[in-house]
Order: sequence, then C-alpha cells, then structure tokens
Amino acid sequence: MNNEHFNPATNIQDMLQFDEFGGVNPSVTDSSTFTFLDPETMTETFLGHTEGCFLYSRHWNPSNKYLADAVAAMEGTQAAWVTASGMSAITCSLLQLCSSGDHIITSVATYGGTFAFLKNYLPKFNIKVSFVDITDHNSIRKEIRPETRVIYTESVTNPLLQVSDIPVLASIAREYNIILMVDNTFSPMIISPARLGADVVVYSMTKFINGKNDCVAGAICGNNDFICALSNVNNGTAMLLGPVLDPMRSSSILKNLHSLHIRMPQHGRNALYIAKGLLSLGLKVTYPGLEEHPQYELINSMLNQGFGYGGMLTLDLGSSEIANEFMRMLQMEGFGYLAVSLGYFKTLFSNSGKSTSSEVPESVQRRMGLTEGLIRFSIGLDSDIERSFMKMKECLKKLHII
Repeated sequence: MNNEHFNPATNIQDMLQFDEFGGVNPSVTDSSTFTFLDPETMTETFLGHTEGCFLYSRHWNPSNKYLADAVAAMEGTQAAWVTASGMSAITCSLLQLCSSGDHIITSVATYGGTFAFLKNYLPKFNIKVSFVDITDHNSIRKEIRPETRVIYTESVTNPLLQVSDIPVLASIAREYNIILMVDNTFSPMIISPARLGADVVVYSMTKFINGKNDCVAGAICGNNDFICALSNVNNGTAMLLGPVLDPMRSSSILKNLHSLHIRMPQHGRNALYIAKGLLSLGLKVTYPGLEEHPQYELINSMLNQGFGYGGMLTLDLGSSEIANEFMRMLQMEGFGYLAVSLGYFKTLFSNSGKSTSSEVPESVQRRMGLTEGLIRFSIGLDSDIERSFMKMKECLKKLHII
C-alpha cells in the first residue's frame, strides 16, 4: 500500500462525530466510570464482548474514543489508542510487543527519552536492543536474530533529521516476520507510515498534532487486534499500566487536530525559507526539504503532497559555547524561545546534545554525528518569515559567525 491519492486531512474532514445533544463538538465525558442497565452487560463488557459500551475511563472513554478514531483516520489504520504522553505511547507499544528474551533493532539517532528507555530500562526485563544507523540497511540485516521482534525508528529522526526508508524497512520486517514500529511525531500528515508498510505508528501528540504546548499526550495507531490487545483488561499493557489521557485534554486536542492540515504547510514553508537562507550564508544546515539533504529524493517518494517537509531543521555552529550565545541572542531579539519540545506556533530551539538528547552518552552522540554545536529548531507559524530570518542574520553577524 502506498500514499498515492491518500489525503490524511480529507480523512479527518470526512468524519462525522455527532454529539449526543447535537453539538458540533462532541461532549466531554467527564466520568471515570459508567453505568449499566443490567449486570449481564457489565460482565460481557469486562470480557470484551460488548460493542459501544464504556466500562471505566482507564479502559475507554467516549472523549478519548473520538480522538482515537480521528487519529486513526489520519493515519489510515483500523484503530488507535490515545495516551497521557508520547513516551507512554512508545513504552506501552514496545512492552506489548516484546517479552523477556526478545530483541529490538532501533535507530541510534532517536529521541533521548526513547534512547534511555531502550538502553537503560529494558535490560531489567531481559529485552536486548541493538542500535544501528537506520539508513544503513545492511547493518539492520546483520543485527537480525531469531528472537528479534521489532524494528523501531522515527520517520524523520530526532535530532539528526535522517529520513527512514519505511517501505524498505517494512520489506525487511516482513521477510523476517518482524514488527515495524515508527514514531511519526516530526511528520504528521507529511508521511503516513502505515500506508508505507509500518505495523504500529506512535506519536507524541504534545507536538505538532496539538500545536499549543499546553498539554502532554500520545497516540498509538495499528490494526484492531493490536489496539484490542493493548486495552485488554487481563493483559493489555496500556490498560494495566494506566497512562490514561484526561478526556478534557482529548477534547481540546481533537479540535486542534482539525487545523493540522493548515499548520503543517506553514511550518514547512517557514522552515524551508530559513533553511535556504542559512545555506546561502554558507552555514551547515540540515533540512529534509533541501536538495542537499542526503535523503531528499527518498522523502519526496514517501510524502503526501501538499503538507511540506516539516518544521524541524538543525544548524551546526561547531561548539556549544557559540551555540549557547547564539540561542541567548535569538531569544532576546524575539526570534523565538530557548526551550525544548517542538510543534509550537512560535519557534523553539535548543542545543540537542545538552537537552533533548542528553540521555545519549557523548561518545555515542559523536559516533552518530551529533556534534556539540548542533542547534535543533522547531520553526513556528510566523506570518513574516523574512523578517524573522533577518533577526537571525543580525545575530549571526553580531557574533561574527558570518
């Protein structure tokens, strides 16, 4: 299955989610538990045999179901489950898929929290992990063992912005009966991993999907069997670990999701403008939408048309001292905020090696190509991006970088 003629925004637009009272926005179900008209129905619901009944909000809640259905429509998957954070989406999925003695192959370039979970936490369950360059498919094949259960990657890796070849990874996974799991946080709507062969797609909805940086949330997308297994009352990881998303937050994220198809192209236009500007100054910039990016042709073969190349770019200034002074000056000039996270309507930036990738040992950072002067930018929704770039250029001049 490929992304030809697939439009995630249209899938969301076509959804009709009728409120019980006729409201255009579904009601927020502010209940932790739900009533039954007879005990037999409650028993059947506990056994998972009853459709359309709600038991307890750690299991399902109508507000969470509305959001999950919308995210599944965006991804083109049969179902989805929403969680209280992006990390809970990642950890619950991996713990559902893997048991003691299993093995995971993962991109070494990945979000610091994910790296820490894979490297430092999973060993206590005797789950082994191999870290590879996800763009080197031979290295992936070399790491495959009889006990390999999952290949894990990010569509666009954090923070190096490598582009994963999802169709090729899916082909390798199918060949060895392995699950391909993809974190698509950097590229919602731009790339649809499930359409390209991924079995499980996860998100930190904290980022672009919500777009307001006013809450923390995650999502897991997959087939019906996997989502039902996650929520099984007897052995479902999401059900038993309990990372439930508050229904009021679900309601607000659902509203924001409906503007994602407007926001993502604007993030992308602005990021491309900044990236081209920095490149013209002779600086070391990485952005998937630049022809100079090593996977430029690859991302063009996978993306859904009309949503751009994303809002993330990196600038390497060589040293953390120069990077810190530059970021300090950018914030004072009103270019954006020195802050972690991404997907906000204002530009955010941080020195990745000292912040969002600080869990990765420095020796590993250097081997994977993460230098101490790398700044990760999440470019915002600026109306006048030329004006914003001029602020950046002035700061570069004042520091004698250009």
